[in-house]
Amino acid sequence: MRILVVGGTRFVGRHVVEAALAGGHEVTVFHRGRTGPDLFPDARHVIGDRNADLSVLTADPADRWDATVDACAYVPRQVQQVAEALGDRAGRYLLVSTTSVYDASRGLGHDEDAPLVPVPDPDTEEVTDQTYGPLKVACEQIASRMFGSRLTVVRPTYVVGPHDYTHRFTYWVERIARGGEVLAPEPRGCGLQVIDARDLGRWMVRLLEDDVSGSFHAVSPDAGFTVADLLSALVGAVAPEGTTLTWVDQRFLLDAGVTDHELPLWPAGDTSGVEETADPTRARVNGLAPRSLGVTAVELLAAEREDPTPNPHGTGMVPAREAELLAAWHAR
Repeated sequence: MRILVVGGTRFVGRHVVEAALAGGHEVTVFHRGRTGPDLFPDARHVIGDRNADLSVLTADPADRWDATVDACAYVPRQVQQVAEALGDRAGRYLLVSTTSVYDASRGLGHDEDAPLVPVPDPDTEEVTDQTYGPLKVACEQIASRMFGSRLTVVRPTYVVGPHDYTHRFTYWVERIARGGEVLAPEPRGCGLQVIDARDLGRWMVRLLEDDVSGSFHAVSPDAGFTVADLLSALVGAVAPEGTTLTWVDQRFLLDAGVTDHELPLWPAGDTSGVEETADPTRARVNGLAPRSLGVTAVELLAAEREDPTPNPHGTGMVPAREAELLAAWHAR
């Protein structure tokens, strides 16, 4: 197949390109040239900014692809512009969306037909915690209108694995691997799912190979997996002997000024918890086969020790701050 990847040098897009090349496909990567300029010598690189000018993708009318993967569309205008620039030359269009598209009425084990959040004001393009999900809903709607039966929508939860610039899951793997007493934030029973970016990339290429339409959750493990389950799995996979988890009350942490930047994947001020409880059945029927969380943790730790991914935003809690909070918790 001839596959175009829009945004193919950073995290999710990078793993899609790796999987497509490994599968013997002819890959064109459209990117700004800022990340990994030496990546993928076997791919064709087309340099441009999707927000400024897509003419580089329309310069040669002979350019046609069997499929297009859009890994970095966050506002509907971006989807509209790709569709208008490529038309039928895009082939099947696979949009990377998110499980954040669902509204609060979703239940435990909800499927892809659960109610979605309302779309934002048409002029809204600022991506925040509040607008991220609604803007992705709007992206899906535009994609459906423009591509019809040629559309595949993939809705991942938290994506984890090598080259994760958010450092959210990586923080917990590295912290638990250091051992000792680990500050674990309540509520421990909050639902939480993740997906390894390598499994996600391979599966999305398979969806293209099989010419599959529809919307799919990219989540693992099954609904009902919790924060406590995740941290316990990491302890079992990477923790040295004697490592312990100390569960600290959410209100205590909030009163101490702790944020979800310091403790990533934690719902912070949302006392109801951020529930990731999606049913992966439809995706698994169509080929999603995620590796175990323990394997992801071990492999991620090895990859980060060999070639650390930059953490430009300083995600995670520094040891002195953690020790101070644990001491205050025990002394309360």
